[in-house]
Amino acid sequence: MAAPGPGSAVLWASLAAALLAVCSAGSDAPRGVAVGFVFDPKAKCEPQCEHAGVCIRNNTCFCSRGYEGESCQYANCYPKCKNGGECLRPGKCRCPPGFGGRYCHKVTCDGGCWNGGECIAVNGVAKCICPSSWSGSKCQEAICPQGCRNGGICVAPGVCSCPEGWLGGACHTAVCAQPCLNGGKCISPDKCRCRPPFSGPRCEERKKSH
Repeated sequence: MAAPGPGSAVLWASLAAALLAVCSAGSDAPRGVAVGFVFDPKAKCEPQCEHAGVCIRNNTCFCSRGYEGESCQYANCYPKCKNGGECLRPGKCRCPPGFGGRYCHKVTCDGGCWNGGECIAVNGVAKCICPSSWSGSKCQEAICPQGCRNGGICVAPGVCSCPEGWLGGACHTAVCAQPCLNGGKCISPDKCRCRPPFSGPRCEERKKSH
C-alpha cells in the first residue's frame, strides 16, 4: 500500500479519530488497537480486509462498525440474533423456520394456531400448544372424549357428525325408518333384533308354535 496522498488525508484523519473514540468508549473494533496507534502505510493483510475494513498493520484489520473477524468477514447484530438466527449484515438477521422479527425473537407458526392455540418455541421448534378440546399441528382437530362411532366425525369439541342411519352424542344409536314392533330393538340402520317368538324385518311376524 502506497503512502496516503493529499486526497486520502481526510480518510486517515477520520480513521484516527474513530480509533480514539472506539478505544476510549468501546465498540466492535479489534482488540489490541491502542489509542494513538500509528498506521503502517505499507501494511499488507492476507486475506484482504472486507466490508470497508482498513489494513492498519500486517494481517491486522480495523473493522468498520458492525463487522468483526480477522478480515472483518463477519457481520454483527446487536442485540444478537436469537433462536438460531444468522446475522447477514449489521442489524439484519436471517431467521430459521418458525421465527421472525428483526432479531428472530418472535415465534411464528406457519398458518397460525387455530381455536385458541398459542404459538411457542419448544426445544427450538415453533409449535402450537392447543387448548384441551383441540389437537393437531394447528389445533384444527376437535376432540370428542366420548368418541364418534359407526363412521361419525368429530366436528366440534364433544360434537359428532353422524352418517345417515345413526344418532346420539357418539353416533351410537341406530335409526330404523319404520319402528321395530313387539319389543324389537333397532340395532343398525333399518335392521331390527326381535324378541321371541317374533321375527320379520320389523318383528311383525309371530312364529307359530307346534
